[in-house]
Amino acid sequence: MKKNKRKKMSNLKKVTITFIILLIFWILGFYIYFTYQNIEIKEPNYEASKTLSTIQEQTVEEVQENSTKIADVIEKTTQSVVGISKLKNVGNSIFSNNTAEELGLGTGIIVTENGYILSNEHVTGSKYSKCYVTLEDGKTYDGTVMWSDTSLDLSITKIEAKNLSYVTLGDSKEIRVGETVYAIGNPIGFEFRRTVTSGIISAKNRTIKLEENNSQVYMSDLIQTDATINPGNSGGPLITPSGEVVGINTVKITSAEGIGFAIPINVVKSVIESYKNTGAFEQATIGISAYDKEVIPYLNSNISFEEGIYVAQITKNGPADNTELKEGDIILSIDGKNLSTMNDLREYIYKKKSNDEVTLKITRGKINKEIKIVLGKR
Repeated sequence: MKKNKRKKMSNLKKVTITFIILLIFWILGFYIYFTYQNIEIKEPNYEASKTLSTIQEQTVEEVQENSTKIADVIEKTTQSVVGISKLKNVGNSIFSNNTAEELGLGTGIIVTENGYILSNEHVTGSKYSKCYVTLEDGKTYDGTVMWSDTSLDLSITKIEAKNLSYVTLGDSKEIRVGETVYAIGNPIGFEFRRTVTSGIISAKNRTIKLEENNSQVYMSDLIQTDATINPGNSGGPLITPSGEVVGINTVKITSAEGIGFAIPINVVKSVIESYKNTGAFEQATIGISAYDKEVIPYLNSNISFEEGIYVAQITKNGPADNTELKEGDIILSIDGKNLSTMNDLREYIYKKKSNDEVTLKITRGKINKEIKIVLGKR
């Protein structure tokens, strides 16, 4: 009997506890429900508006403003673009029987206020050649070629003039594929002088093979652009939207449209600075013929390397002759400056003087060594 009574008491206790728990949950649920019912949900404190029209208006204004700025830049740059001819009187008609090549028609750019003109060697002729330079105002001056480099196809000509408007030189190492550029030049003759064409940088460090005087010539480290370039554009500037010259237009592929090339401006900067500051330039030389990895496949498909330049020939009795440098060596650096292209080497040597000593880091098979060479005068 007592056992049954205890059992009943235990069941009653369980029921009571269960009831209390359920009651607590019911009260808690009731509280939460009424609490959230009384929460005031406020609308966001801002006004929605359509912004598309505003953005479009701003874009149009920006485009117009940028177009005006670019037009101003080009107008200023064209003041420094000149016409160059090997004949003093080339006539005023593009229908002349003479070709642009026969007349030597081409373009140049003023790089100093006192009359130094940068152009192509094939436009002005080699060192000490005479040519005729016509400025934007129509005045024609006798020009003398003070410096030229056949391998680069660049020259610097001097005219006797002062207070000239000159271009701003940019940094050709900083250009990127896809950037907008403008080419300015005299594509056909007098009627179309200072023609402006636009395009993009299509590629960098291009190598092309040319046939000249029954021999093959290689031009390397060129900027490729689709800005229209015609024969008379040779020697004209390739500029950025800010007006900085990053290249000198030189050749186009005649078998295809939209493929033109320009020489990077950095390679000749130190030459220009020397003429600007001293009126002279002493060209040092290391006395070698070398090629970078972009040219080598044209010459020998069995030679392969990733960095540096390949020494193809050492000039007899030149600065590198009778030194430890050998044909077939790959020069990795000069005075700690890494070399990837021939223009890297030219750019550095142009800053040096004859009798300056340079240190080359080379590799020859599995051998790495440093070689010191005293530069000569070209």
